[in-house]
Amino acid sequence: MAETDPAQADTLVRALQRQGHEVDHVTTGHDTLRTLEQADLLLIDLELPDLDGLEVCRRVRVAGPTPVIAVTSRGTELDRVLGLQAGADDYLVKPYGLRELLARMDAVMRRAQPAAPAPPVISHGPLRIDAGARQVSLHGHRVDVTRKEFDLLYLLASHPDTVIPRKRIMQQVWGDIWSRRTIDTHVSSLRNKLGASDWILTVRGVGFQLGHA
Repeated sequence: MAETDPAQADTLVRALQRQGHEVDHVTTGHDTLRTLEQADLLLIDLELPDLDGLEVCRRVRVAGPTPVIAVTSRGTELDRVLGLQAGADDYLVKPYGLRELLARMDAVMRRAQPAAPAPPVISHGPLRIDAGARQVSLHGHRVDVTRKEFDLLYLLASHPDTVIPRKRIMQQVWGDIWSRRTIDTHVSSLRNKLGASDWILTVRGVGFQLGHA
């Protein structure tokens, strides 16, 4: 939750915690982006001191599908349109009630559906990934990978134009049993086996993306 008013933030944090939610409170746009990997939903005050709130929404949306509710005292139709166009899933005007916020949070989370399944065989230039056989080949030559290496590479290849946040990789490949070193070690191993570091690009502070060698 990004909220600049300390009193409002304290009240809201305690109210959400009473409803069973785990809440992290930040006060700037940069801190919001730094905590993106740990968030299941973002509640963003658009009047932030360092970054324009709409720009924060845009960066969150580029980073991945994390649901966003924009909060602001500006409630004109144009303000709402701009917020939604920037990537917010919903728009809440201050002052608002806790029950309305909870209902909107539930609705946004219900709409956050997983992406359509990727095809069983993915070809990315000379790289070929066969999900059925769980085999990887490069320029027609088989590349021996471990089970987790395959899962990681297949996840990245399933979304070739998207930066996959570390949190999503953790959840889908390791089931939340992970460490930062575990992910970095597997990425390094895959780069070595594929013969070039450019096959997996690091987007600092966000995650990883499939590249081209």
